[in-house]
Amino acid sequence: MKNTTKRALVAVTALALSMGMLSACSNATQTGDAAPADDAAPADEGDASTATIGLLLPDNVTERYASADKPYFEERVAELCADCTVLFANADGDAAKQQQQAESMLTQGVDVLVLDPFDGKAAAAIVNQAKAKDIPVISYDRLIDSPDVSYYVSFDNEKVGELQAQALVDRMKELGLPDDSGIIMVNGSPTDPNAAQFKKGAHSVIDASSLTVLAEYDTPGWEPPKAQNWVAGQVTKFGDKITGVYDANDDTAGGAIAALKSGGITPLPPVTGQDAALSGIQRILSGDQYMSVYKAFKPEAYQAAELAVALTKGESPEADTEADTASGVAIPSFLLTPVAVTVDNIKDTVVADGLYTIEQICTAEYADACAEHGLK
Repeated sequence: MKNTTKRALVAVTALALSMGMLSACSNATQTGDAAPADDAAPADEGDASTATIGLLLPDNVTERYASADKPYFEERVAELCADCTVLFANADGDAAKQQQQAESMLTQGVDVLVLDPFDGKAAAAIVNQAKAKDIPVISYDRLIDSPDVSYYVSFDNEKVGELQAQALVDRMKELGLPDDSGIIMVNGSPTDPNAAQFKKGAHSVIDASSLTVLAEYDTPGWEPPKAQNWVAGQVTKFGDKITGVYDANDDTAGGAIAALKSGGITPLPPVTGQDAALSGIQRILSGDQYMSVYKAFKPEAYQAAELAVALTKGESPEADTEADTASGVAIPSFLLTPVAVTVDNIKDTVVADGLYTIEQICTAEYADACAEHGLK
C-alpha cells in the first residue's frame, strides 16, 4: 500500500463547561449526549494539557462498549493527561443521533474526536465537519468511509471471520458430520463496515469447504431479538438440517441459541461468536456456544487514547500499517490480532489478560462447568 502523507494538525481551543458540570482542569466524563453548546466557555487556547477529547460509541446492545472500551479509554487518557477532559456519548444505534452528538462536541470545541461509527458511510459527514474545524478524527474499531480520517484503530477484521469459520468447519469435522452438512449464517449489521469484513473472511473459509449454506442474514443494528426471530424462522423451515451456525458476535449468538432451543434442536449445533462477552464465555463453558473471538479491548482502547492525546499536542505518530476504506483510500492504521477462544483456553486469554476474573465468570449457575474445565 502506498505511503500516506502525514496531515498537519492544528491545535484548537480547549473548552470548559459552565455550571460546574465539567472542568478543563480536571479529568471528567460526560455520559449520554454531549452538553448543549450554550453551556460552553472557551479556555486558554493551545494548552494541550487541558485538551478535550470526544469519544463517540455506536450502540448499547454490544456488551463490550460499556464494560471495556469506554472505561479503558478514559483510564488511559487520565494516565497520560490528568487535566484533559473526555466527553462521551453513545448513539444508541441511531446514525442521526450520533451526528447530533458529534456536532454538539464540535461546537463545544473538542480537540480530537474518537469515533466508532454506527453507520460507516453516514459518519463521513461527521469527518467532513471536523475537517472544516481542523479537528482530527480517529476511526475506532469500525472504519469510516472517508479519506480524511487521521487514523484507524481496530483489529484484522477479515481474520476475525476466518477464525470463526475455521473453528466451525473444524468442529463439524470433529463431530463426524457429513462434508456437505447444512449451516446458517447470522452476519452483522449492514451499516457496520466491520461486519462486511467479518462476512468476507468467513466466506473465504466456508466457500472453500463443502458445507452447504442453507440461508444467511445480515442483522440490522446487531440486535439480538432480530437475530433470534430470523433463526426461529430458519428452524421452522430447515429443522435439524441446521448442523452448524456461523454467528458474527456473541450478542446475536445468544439470540440464535435461544431460537434453536425454543425450536427443539437437540443437541445444539456448534455456534460461533465474537467479542468474548461475559455471557458468551459463560455459554461456551455450559456448552451452548462453541467459540468466540477475543479482541483485546484494553490495548485497542489504550492505543486510541494514546493517539488522541498525541494529536492534541500536534504530533503525528507513525502508524503500523494501512487499511483501505470502502472507497479504497488507505488510512494509517493500528490493527491488533484477534484470538479464537474455546473452552480450552478461557483461562489463558480473557482471564490471563484481566478482562474477567474467575469469580465473574464462575457464578453459581456456572460453578459445575467451571470446575469441570479447571477454572478455579
